Amino acid sequence: MKTSAKSKTQRELEADISQAIIRFEKEVMGRGPLETKTYILDDMVVIRLKGVLTQAEIKLAEADDRRRGRYLLKQVRQELLDQGRPILAAIIRDVLGSDIQSLHTDISTRTGERVIVLTLEQKPSCVERGRQTDVERGTRDRSPPAEPMNQ
Repeated sequence: MKTSAKSKTQRELEADISQAIIRFEKEVMGRGPLETKTYILDDMVVIRLKGVLTQAEIKLAEADDRRRGRYLLKQVRQELLDQGRPILAAIIRDVLGSDIQSLHTDISTRTGERVIVLTLEQKPSCVERGRQTDVERGTRDRSPPAEPMNQ
């Protein structure tokens, strides 16, 4: 029996997405990231993947014609993500109960990090991290601004 998004905490849903993205990367891209972290922010999901480049991609990014190598690497990764988008959409629908409205991504050929930002058709109905947000309470933070830090 599957647990619905309504009965899980935000952290549990974020962990579920991270695990599903690792499987997705392995199946679609050929290898998984070394580290994955997911953040649900209102109607957005931000996924940060570290260590996603293969040795061949690293060599391509470091080639004599770096601009061309980086361009090719980003294009191939974008195409693979576009082709895998139905799988990604099913993952998000399964975990959060919402469809993807738009998908944005970039990959750093210098750090080997990829960021995926998804906007959802509706805010997921999940439990907040243990407290109601200011927006949900209809209040704002009325505390004085923080003092600047000495440098």
